[in-house]
Amino acid sequence: MKMYFELLDHPADIGFRAFASSLPELFVSSARALVSIILDPTNITASEPISLSVEAIDVESLLVSWLNEVLYLVDAKRAAIWNIDIRFFTDTSIRAVVYGEPRSSEKHPPRVVVKAVTYHQLRIRQNGSTWSCEVYVDV
Repeated sequence: MKMYFELLDHPADIGFRAFASSLPELFVSSARALVSIILDPTNITASEPISLSVEAIDVESLLVSWLNEVLYLVDAKRAAIWNIDIRFFTDTSIRAVVYGEPRSSEKHPPRVVVKAVTYHQLRIRQNGSTWSCEVYVDV
């Protein structure tokens, strides 16, 4: 399983830097980074589809809202998700289908309880053909 993100050190929170070749794929990499902080994704069977739609005023707000929806699925709805199919994407709107299964402590061991995705030090950048972002979450 190839990872397109790395964890970042921070005194009080946990952060990650995600990478992709397009902005929509950056949203996929970011969602996978968040899931990997919350639980061990190694044994996720991505079979059950869940539709997600998010709108925001700009791309930064869209990323935070998107990741908070992913957090809601994993935390409140107890879904272990991994595969993500972006169906529609603009700088202010995203529609996707995520695939996963019911979350199980035995199959998807918990790692960290994430309270929320924040705007703290949020960055989205394009450098040539590579997109990256830095995101911090409250734990």
